[in-house]
Amino acid sequence: MGQRRHELIYGFSWKNWRNDLSGGLTAAVVALPLALAFGNAALGPGGAIYGLYGAIVTGFLAALFGGTPAQVTGPTGPMSVTVAGVVSSLAAVGVSRELSGGELLPLVMAAVVIGGLFQILMGLLRLGRYITLVPYSVVSGFMTGIGVIILCLQIGPLLGISSRGGVLESLQMVATDFSPEPAALVVGAATLLVVFCSPRRLSKLIPSPLLALVVITPLSLWLFPEQLPRIGTIPEGGLTVTLPNWQQHWPVLLKAGLVLAVLGAIDSLLTSLVADNISPTRHRSDRELVGQGIANSVAGLLSGLPGAGATMRTVINIKSGGRTPLSGMTHSIVLLLLLLGAGPLAEGIPTALLAGILIKVGLDIIDWGFLRRAHRLSFKTALVMWGVLLMTVFWDLIGAVLVGMFVANLLTIESLTDHQLDTMHEDEEPLSREEESLLKRCGDDLMLFRLKGPLSFGAAKGISERMMLVRQYRILLLDITNVPHLGVTASLAIERMVEEAVQHDRQVLVAGAAGKVKRRLQLFGIPSLVDTRLEALREAEQRLNS
Repeated sequence: MGQRRHELIYGFSWKNWRNDLSGGLTAAVVALPLALAFGNAALGPGGAIYGLYGAIVTGFLAALFGGTPAQVTGPTGPMSVTVAGVVSSLAAVGVSRELSGGELLPLVMAAVVIGGLFQILMGLLRLGRYITLVPYSVVSGFMTGIGVIILCLQIGPLLGISSRGGVLESLQMVATDFSPEPAALVVGAATLLVVFCSPRRLSKLIPSPLLALVVITPLSLWLFPEQLPRIGTIPEGGLTVTLPNWQQHWPVLLKAGLVLAVLGAIDSLLTSLVADNISPTRHRSDRELVGQGIANSVAGLLSGLPGAGATMRTVINIKSGGRTPLSGMTHSIVLLLLLLGAGPLAEGIPTALLAGILIKVGLDIIDWGFLRRAHRLSFKTALVMWGVLLMTVFWDLIGAVLVGMFVANLLTIESLTDHQLDTMHEDEEPLSREEESLLKRCGDDLMLFRLKGPLSFGAAKGISERMMLVRQYRILLLDITNVPHLGVTASLAIERMVEEAVQHDRQVLVAGAAGKVKRRLQLFGIPSLVDTRLEALREAEQRLNS
């Protein structure tokens, strides 16, 4: 039993090796065109190969050191969009966009290494459990925003129009120089036709992105040998070491590294939850962060794009039998063999073809189901989702997530406060006869508030406002018998209620505190703690009669 549990958590077992090899091979077939497309989207012309480098390095090391047994790691939409933003930020401070022999690649790889180190730190600090607590409205808005960004950035390449930069800059360049290249339009349209209209039976045998790659590339070389922008020369010798440039543009690199770390963590851990739901394994969040950090740090040293847990590739791996880290490592080894053996063949891939594949990816990332029904579920939820979406597309990725989380949590606190106030006197145990009698004898001079469950600052303020409406009472009795746990926030809320009552020359009794709750209130200096509600009512009667 112990060995079985160890396998479920850590994932290392050779019992499933045949299925793991099958799952890894299938995932590699899907990953190849996506890795090239993400590389081209992130770094522009000549960048496709660095996406493949990233898939090889991150896929192997994240599987080896990570905490999600069946997860497949590689470049993803959010990570490639973030790298594209890094390129734009560096271009804004005067760095050339040239990859070959220029200063851009060492700077980008420095940001990738920094992001990996941040992820390792997040794992060591055990922050994994908190990252997955992001409200769904924020996650949905962010992922939809990423999908929209991918769509906007691929319009130019799909039409054969040179474009670069962020969403607005790219769209402006397309609109200003709107002269579509007929050859690119034909290739792009053919790619979209293949990826959207391939028969399901055929797609099960050959994933539609790969089918587009192997069918349309040779046709484009035959029909349009000169007119199309293509991937271009792939460096010989496979993976190459790039020494990151740590000496320049530190503010840009640090911010980029932090964004890569946070987005990569969210992307990976959400995929880990998906993997848990469709496989018998269980992931370890903190270990997964450390594994992703190691993978991205090494990828930055080997000229690879940063990676994260890739949902589609992970699901395909599991559906194909993959259960252990062997499947993710197999996926990377297959990609490496393809790189070494088929590198020259990849040089002729048109960028319009990669743009068509990415448009399909962008549309798949958009959370269409939630977009259609969010406004019917909750106006506030829809407001948060659309706000995060727009900020993601037109402002800043990490800023959108942080602002969205802040607003969503404020709205949650408001909702909990209203619920606490509305249900304050519902489902409470009835008072005993003696308590009822004591309460009647005290009359309007005693105000009894019976609290239950967690108590927020907002609820405390609402209770205080209600108490102010009743000005004739002399003693406030707070009954916390049904408050099993009292955190700092709740303790401060009670302290505030007591202080406001005392300021208006009223006496306060707190009943029902015991154990840790009582010790916490004593540390806060809350006066007049009485063990039971009955004793507190008796003491209140004595004070009123004295």
